[in-house]
Amino acid sequence: MKLKKCILILPGLIIVIAAIIFFFFAKKIENFADQDINLNQELIFTVPAGTGRVGLETLLIRHKLIEDNQLLQWLFRLKPELAKFKSGTYRLQTGMSLKAVLQLFASGKETQFAIRFVEGSRLSDWSKTLQNAPYLKHESENKTPQELTEILDMKTGESLEGWFYPDTYLYTAGTSDVELLKRAHNKMKMVLEQEWKTREKNLPYKDVYEMLIMASIIEKETAIESERTKIASVFVNRLRLKMRLQTDPTIIYGLGDKYTGTIFRSNLTTFTPYNTYMIDGLPPTPIAMPGQASIKAAAYPANTEYLYFVANGDGGHTFTTNLVAHNKAVSLYRQRLKQYK
Repeated sequence: MKLKKCILILPGLIIVIAAIIFFFFAKKIENFADQDINLNQELIFTVPAGTGRVGLETLLIRHKLIEDNQLLQWLFRLKPELAKFKSGTYRLQTGMSLKAVLQLFASGKETQFAIRFVEGSRLSDWSKTLQNAPYLKHESENKTPQELTEILDMKTGESLEGWFYPDTYLYTAGTSDVELLKRAHNKMKMVLEQEWKTREKNLPYKDVYEMLIMASIIEKETAIESERTKIASVFVNRLRLKMRLQTDPTIIYGLGDKYTGTIFRSNLTTFTPYNTYMIDGLPPTPIAMPGQASIKAAAYPANTEYLYFVANGDGGHTFTTNLVAHNKAVSLYRQRLKQYK
């Protein structure tokens, strides 16, 4: 009789013991998942395409984020939703638990990198910025300007200069620099089209491209918000009167690498397509990437009779309507420069 009772009790006892063991083991796995990963500073972590459970464990151990204790595979069995990770590049922060990391991988929310293009920068500046951007796929450097204009659906032979909107752009790892250029180009087209449709009437521009050229010159002439429409008025007035623009930023652009920081008198009498002391009207292309404020100034210049402006020594400019007053302003500026020396 006692033997029968023991036989009946034994399976139940085994089940209870197994349940207790499983409970404590599951608790151990849960604690393992809730522990912070070994990380002292932010880490950009890439899960390559095709990575499996064992491969991910190998990567985590290689980066010393977890110990080689084989508990991760048990965690995947107990919490299969954590094993549904997606390839990509993620930003791991200090204080994150292993569970939080795996949830991040499962969400597919890759980290985004920021790239900033400033107003007034040139295409050459953009190329350097793109080359130095992390986790960006570099494709533009292998393409000719003609190939890029075709990709961007621009007119044949049109310059790339000026056609990209300066702003901060976000991207994920593996994004092509050409894709970023597309986004910047499309945004510039959108901003230009909006301002062109509502621009002031009777402006001396043949098309939106000439307005872009004007905006680029305004951008390089001043960084003071309140001056932009006045600068625009000077150039618009000059174009209407068939006066040459005589603006130094176009001289500098035309000199290219020959510009060393100083414009010499000989530069004013040396012909380039951008020497607005020698050519009539606007230069053939933009000279920089203008921001929206300069584009607006080109579309809505102030209503003035100004024909000249010169630096005033305080970071701004003095605007005048005739050559006599302009020469006086130039003389005052030179006097102020001598005082600072």
